Formats: sequence, structure tokens, C-alpha cells
Amino acid sequence: MSAPTILEGQGLTMRFGGLMAMAEVDFTLRKGEILGIIGPNGAGKSTLLNIVTGLYKPSSGAVRLAGERIDGLPAHRIVAMGIARTFQSSRLFGDLSVLDNVVIGRHALMKSGLLDAILRRGRAQAELNDAAERAAALLKAVSRDLYAQRHRPAAELPQADRRRLEIARALASEPRVLLLDEPSSGMDDADTDALMADIRAICAARPDLALMIIEHDMRLVAALPHRVLVLDYGQKLADGPYEEVRKIPRVQEAYLGRKAAQHARA
Repeated sequence: MSAPTILEGQGLTMRFGGLMAMAEVDFTLRKGEILGIIGPNGAGKSTLLNIVTGLYKPSSGAVRLAGERIDGLPAHRIVAMGIARTFQSSRLFGDLSVLDNVVIGRHALMKSGLLDAILRRGRAQAELNDAAERAAALLKAVSRDLYAQRHRPAAELPQADRRRLEIARALASEPRVLLLDEPSSGMDDADTDALMADIRAICAARPDLALMIIEHDMRLVAALPHRVLVLDYGQKLADGPYEEVRKIPRVQEAYLGRKAAQHARA
């Protein structure tokens, strides 16, 4: 029996003035599944993630998490409901330690507020201590090397470790769905291989966790996702296993321009 659907989008359309960034896109994501999202630059991949996480309200269509409609909700509500993400460009707090960055990722789960910090200092401190312990355990689970650097300022980390930290911070909110926007960006082949091993370990430890991954590195796309969703000019071209999708002529045409440019630079 297949796993139940945890996240789905129906008829998602996004207009920016006269520009149609996305047109009638449908998708589904099941518990424990990894869905790769691929397509040329400007295909609408990040737009889709921005709609799912509440940064954009779609012009039309619906997004449902475990059957509950979430499109149009503020981003912090969506995080609290169980969707977390990383971004294409780093959003780390560079002056804070690695550990503190992960603690911040737990903010949606923490009940203490400013009033508690003033009137109930013991309660607030106890919750903060618990968050720090859980953050340390998460760092160790994601990467022991990252855990060893937990007191180091995040700005001092190499690119690959920054990406790992961003994933750890997203996982700190204990999501049901994790969205990764080009996690291998800026990595060499060795770092990408290590990232794939990290993602496999995370999925093994959290078998119900569902992932959506935007990625340009076809080695990663071929190795990790169970299915691939192909977008081009805001439209859905294909959805299925990578080995089947890559053979579809329309998918090959969508990548033709980029391949020609790569050959021209070679």
C-alpha cells in the first residue's frame, strides 16, 4: 500500500502584474517520499516553493497539508504546521554560533515569549536549555563534524558546512515536509556526494519525512528522488521517475538551450 499524501497543490497559478510565473500546476507528495523539482532557470521552481511556504499567495489554486488548506496563510503559521525550508542563498545568522542557529530553528515550537522572559525567567530558561540540548543532538545526527564546530560562528564555516547547517536548522522545527532549494549549490563533487549521504541518513532516521528538492546537479537528481517534477516557463512538463522523465522529448527540449550554452563554454 502506498503512503498517504502529505502535501498537494492543485491548479497553482501565480501572476506578477502581466507576467505569468506559474500556470495551473498540480503536484502531490507522499509521506516519506523525495520529490525532485527540475527545470531551466526561470521555470518557476522557486516560485512553487514560495507558494507552499507562504511567501507568495497564489493568484489561484490551492495547497493542502495533510488535507488542510494552507495557501494564503502567513509563513510562520505554515512553519508551525510542519513545513520547513532552506533557501538558494544563505540565510544563516553569521555572527551567531552554529548551535545558536539551530536553536533559532526551534522558535516555532517554543511557548515562552517576552512576558515569560520577564515574569517567568525560570520557565523561559528551562525551555531555552531544552532547545539547546535538542539542537545539539540534531547537529550530531546530521553531521558529527558540524557538531564538533557547534560553538564556531556560522560565518566561518565552509560552504558545504553552511548548507548542512541550513538543513539542520530547518529540521529543528520538526517538520513533516522539508523543502530544499538547490542544496548542492557551490559544492564540488565530493561535497555533493557527502550531502547525498547526509540526506539519506536523515530520511533513514525520519522515515515519514517528505522532501521536495530543487536541484540542477543531475547526479543528485538521478540518485535521490523517487519522482521528478519538471517545470518550464511555469508549466508542468512531466512527473515521474527520473529515468523515464529524462527520455521525454519535451523535457529534453527544455534543457536544450542550457546544454548548447554549456558546450559553447567548453
